[in-house]
Amino acid sequence: MENRKKVVGTLFFKDGKLLIDKPRKRPTYQMIGGSVEENEEVYDAAIRECHEELGEKAIFDPSKVVPFMDFDEIATSDQKTLLHMYIFMYEGQLEGELTCSEEIEDFMWFGENDDQSILSNTLKNEIFPYCQKLGYFSPNKSKKMG
Repeated sequence: MENRKKVVGTLFFKDGKLLIDKPRKRPTYQMIGGSVEENEEVYDAAIRECHEELGEKAIFDPSKVVPFMDFDEIATSDQKTLLHMYIFMYEGQLEGELTCSEEIEDFMWFGENDDQSILSNTLKNEIFPYCQKLGYFSPNKSKKMG
Protein backbone atom coordinates (compact mmCIF):
# COMPACT_ATOMS: atom_id res chain seq x y z
CA MET A 1 0.00 0.00 0.00
CA GLU A 2 3.08 2.27 0.22
CA ASN A 3 2.75 3.26 -3.46
CA ARG A 4 -0.84 4.40 -3.06
CA LYS A 5 -1.71 8.00 -2.29
CA LYS A 6 -3.55 8.23 1.04
CA VAL A 7 -6.77 10.25 1.06
CA VAL A 8 -9.17 10.89 3.95
CA GLY A 9 -12.83 11.78 4.09
CA THR A 10 -15.17 12.45 7.01
CA LEU A 11 -18.93 11.91 6.85
CA PHE A 12 -21.25 14.23 8.76
CA PHE A 13 -24.94 13.25 8.80
CA LYS A 14 -27.87 15.34 10.02
CA ASP A 15 -31.55 14.38 9.72
CA GLY A 16 -30.75 11.70 7.15
CA LYS A 17 -28.60 13.99 4.98
CA LEU A 18 -24.87 13.92 4.29
CA LEU A 19 -22.81 17.11 4.38
CA ILE A 20 -20.93 17.58 1.11
CA ASP A 21 -18.91 20.49 -0.23
CA LYS A 22 -18.11 21.92 -3.64
CA PRO A 23 -14.43 22.73 -4.25
CA ARG A 24 -13.92 25.72 -6.53
CA LYS A 25 -11.56 23.69 -8.75
CA ARG A 26 -13.88 20.71 -9.29
CA PRO A 27 -17.19 20.28 -11.12
CA THR A 28 -18.74 17.96 -8.50
CA TYR A 29 -19.47 17.89 -4.79
CA GLN A 30 -17.33 15.73 -2.52
CA MET A 31 -17.15 14.65 1.12
CA ILE A 32 -15.15 16.71 3.60
CA GLY A 33 -11.55 15.57 3.20
CA GLY A 34 -8.37 15.53 1.17
CA SER A 35 -4.85 14.17 0.88
CA VAL A 36 -2.75 12.92 3.76
CA GLU A 37 0.45 14.95 3.93
CA GLU A 38 3.92 13.42 4.23
CA ASN A 39 4.66 12.14 7.77
CA GLU A 40 1.04 12.82 8.81
CA GLU A 41 -1.13 10.21 10.52
CA VAL A 42 -4.40 9.38 8.74
CA TYR A 43 -6.59 10.42 11.69
CA ASP A 44 -4.71 13.73 12.05
CA ALA A 45 -5.23 14.40 8.34
CA ALA A 46 -8.97 13.81 8.72
CA ILE A 47 -9.19 16.30 11.59
CA ARG A 48 -7.03 18.87 9.73
CA GLU A 49 -9.18 18.59 6.60
CA CYS A 50 -12.36 19.05 8.65
CA HIS A 51 -10.97 22.27 10.15
CA GLU A 52 -9.75 23.52 6.76
CA GLU A 53 -12.91 22.76 4.78
CA LEU A 54 -15.63 23.50 7.35
CA GLY A 55 -14.11 26.82 8.43
CA GLU A 56 -13.29 28.39 11.79
CA LYS A 57 -16.93 28.76 12.88
CA ALA A 58 -17.80 25.06 12.59
CA ILE A 59 -17.71 23.24 15.91
CA PHE A 60 -17.07 19.50 16.21
CA ASP A 61 -15.48 17.17 18.73
CA PRO A 62 -12.45 15.38 17.21
CA SER A 63 -12.92 12.47 19.64
CA LYS A 64 -16.19 11.67 17.81
CA VAL A 65 -14.44 11.22 14.45
CA VAL A 66 -14.12 7.43 14.14
CA PRO A 67 -12.95 5.03 11.41
CA PHE A 68 -15.86 3.92 9.21
CA MET A 69 -14.56 2.24 6.04
CA ASP A 70 -11.57 2.13 3.71
CA PHE A 71 -11.01 1.02 0.13
CA ASP A 72 -8.74 1.38 -2.88
CA GLU A 73 -9.64 3.23 -6.05
CA ILE A 74 -8.10 4.99 -9.02
CA ALA A 75 -8.13 8.80 -9.04
CA THR A 76 -10.74 10.17 -11.41
CA SER A 77 -8.49 13.17 -12.11
CA ASP A 78 -5.97 11.16 -14.15
CA GLN A 79 -7.29 7.57 -14.19
CA LYS A 80 -3.81 6.37 -13.14
CA THR A 81 -3.04 7.36 -9.56
CA LEU A 82 -3.82 4.61 -7.05
CA LEU A 83 -5.58 5.89 -3.94
CA HIS A 84 -6.32 4.35 -0.59
CA MET A 85 -9.38 6.04 0.87
CA TYR A 86 -9.75 6.22 4.66
CA ILE A 87 -13.30 7.22 5.52
CA PHE A 88 -14.31 8.44 8.98
CA MET A 89 -17.76 9.01 10.47
CA TYR A 90 -18.59 11.87 12.80
CA GLU A 91 -20.63 10.38 15.63
CA GLY A 92 -22.03 13.63 16.89
CA GLN A 93 -23.91 16.72 15.80
CA LEU A 94 -21.96 19.32 13.83
CA GLU A 95 -22.49 22.71 15.47
CA GLY A 96 -21.71 26.29 14.55
CA GLU A 97 -21.60 27.71 11.06
CA LEU A 98 -20.05 26.43 7.81
CA THR A 99 -17.77 28.94 6.12
CA CYS A 100 -16.83 29.03 2.43
CA SER A 101 -13.18 29.67 1.62
CA GLU A 102 -10.69 30.06 -1.21
CA GLU A 103 -10.90 26.28 -1.62
CA ILE A 104 -14.62 25.60 -0.97
CA GLU A 105 -17.41 27.53 -2.70
CA ASP A 106 -20.54 25.80 -1.37
CA PHE A 107 -21.94 23.28 1.11
CA MET A 108 -25.04 21.10 0.83
CA TRP A 109 -26.87 18.61 3.02
CA PHE A 110 -27.41 15.81 0.48
CA GLY A 111 -30.43 13.56 0.84
CA GLU A 112 -31.31 10.16 -0.53
CA ASN A 113 -33.57 11.65 -3.22
CA ASP A 114 -31.24 14.43 -4.36
CA ASP A 115 -29.60 14.43 -7.81
CA GLN A 116 -26.59 12.10 -7.67
CA SER A 117 -25.10 13.58 -10.86
CA ILE A 118 -23.61 16.40 -8.73
CA LEU A 119 -21.54 13.91 -6.69
CA SER A 120 -17.92 12.91 -7.15
CA ASN A 121 -17.43 9.34 -8.39
CA THR A 122 -16.22 8.27 -4.95
CA LEU A 123 -19.40 9.52 -3.31
CA LYS A 124 -21.66 8.22 -6.06
CA ASN A 125 -20.10 4.77 -6.49
CA GLU A 126 -18.73 3.89 -3.04
CA ILE A 127 -19.87 6.08 -0.15
CA PHE A 128 -23.52 6.78 -1.01
CA PRO A 129 -24.49 3.14 -1.75
CA TYR A 130 -22.70 1.86 1.36
CA CYS A 131 -24.29 4.45 3.65
CA GLN A 132 -27.67 3.91 2.01
CA LYS A 133 -27.42 0.15 2.60
CA LEU A 134 -26.64 0.79 6.29
CA GLY A 135 -29.58 3.18 6.64
CA TYR A 136 -27.69 6.43 7.21
CA PHE A 137 -30.03 8.35 4.91
CA SER A 138 -32.91 7.54 7.27
CA PRO A 139 -33.60 10.55 9.54
CA ASN A 140 -34.00 8.18 12.51
CA LYS A 141 -30.54 6.61 12.02
CA SER A 142 -28.66 9.92 11.85
CA LYS A 143 -30.56 11.37 14.82
CA LYS A 144 -29.30 8.52 16.99
CA MET A 145 -25.74 9.65 16.23
CA GLY A 146 -26.22 13.15 17.64
